[in-house]
Amino acid sequence: MAPKPFAGTFTQQEPLGEAAIAAAIRVLESGRLHRYNTVAGETAEAALLEAEFAAFQGVDYCLACASGGYAMHIALMAAGLKHGEPVLTNGFTLSPVPGAIVNAGGKPVLVECTRNLVIDLDDLEQKAAGARFLLLSHMRGHIADMDRLMAIADRHGLTVIEDCAHTMGADWNGTKSGNFGLAACFSTQTYKHMNSGEGGLLTSNDPDFMARAIILSGSYMLYERHGAAPARSHFEKARLETPNCSGRMDNLRAAILRPQLAGLEKNIERWNDRYSTIETALKSSGLFHLPERPAAEHPVGSSIQFLAEDIAPDAARAFVANAKALGVELKWFGDADPVAFTSNHHSWRFIADQALPKTDRVLSGLFDMRIPLTFSIDDCAHIAAIIIHCGEQMRLKGAA
Repeated sequence: MAPKPFAGTFTQQEPLGEAAIAAAIRVLESGRLHRYNTVAGETAEAALLEAEFAAFQGVDYCLACASGGYAMHIALMAAGLKHGEPVLTNGFTLSPVPGAIVNAGGKPVLVECTRNLVIDLDDLEQKAAGARFLLLSHMRGHIADMDRLMAIADRHGLTVIEDCAHTMGADWNGTKSGNFGLAACFSTQTYKHMNSGEGGLLTSNDPDFMARAIILSGSYMLYERHGAAPARSHFEKARLETPNCSGRMDNLRAAILRPQLAGLEKNIERWNDRYSTIETALKSSGLFHLPERPAAEHPVGSSIQFLAEDIAPDAARAFVANAKALGVELKWFGDADPVAFTSNHHSWRFIADQALPKTDRVLSGLFDMRIPLTFSIDDCAHIAAIIIHCGEQMRLKGAA
């Protein structure tokens, strides 16, 4: 018997709360939305957010900007990427990641992924020769063996920039995601771990890199109004040689993010409880492969992925359709036709097509689902039951 349909909405986020609403009203009443529009004695909300996020991340410097994609774009530029230069990145990621490489003037070179949805370190080792940069995507919150990865980077002289859009607050062996390479890029787009509609944060411990990034973001000569910026001396050269690629965060978005940052650790626990509920049920069904998470990884389970290996394309589409009929929205990464935010590397026609046979095998059976905090634990158990029911239907049909 089929479970009753699920009535929740997979795109509905929690309300931002009274503190965020009050902060937004204060900014709106002031009229000073631009981050550099302050009065005497006032510190802008964007600068306060930078200081607070740097403290949360445990780094020296932070830049608040317009989006996570923009943060990746200017990180590559600030790191010294040359026009047409190759940049390694995950074959399994979302299109804004190779898009940021193209936007910065680079040439994306895709690296295979494993069944556990992390970058294939053997393939990375082979492709590292001749490259100076790795834009590492912790795609859907899965963290590779960062000890081995950084050893490869050190061996080949790779500069690592981490895309932490899905790992804000996660860590590997006690080191926060984003604190391994030269810089880290975070997103505060609505479906990430903090919600400002759009927004991004760039962090680093390198003062010269961050000085260039701040100028790139469009600080003009107002870099001293940043909340976690290097000393003035690091700007003396950068301020005259670095272009303005305007992409600042405004005070309104910063104001509503600051209260969310204060509650992030609690929300990580809530996400992981929901993830565990679904993961345990799907694993026990025996129908799917769930990515193995090493003991060193402390993730943020804001979404879940599972593989129905060797599934035929028609069966995959039917599985998605059957789940949707019961109220559960799944995305399938094996589809040749991009759907909403979900696409695979063959549909990124803005870069050269590349042979990734291992990745293609993984993506052909890979399903993905958001876990909003608006869902209760009981909701998550209900959702898992629907996925299992549709999986059993798929298996029985295949057996017939």
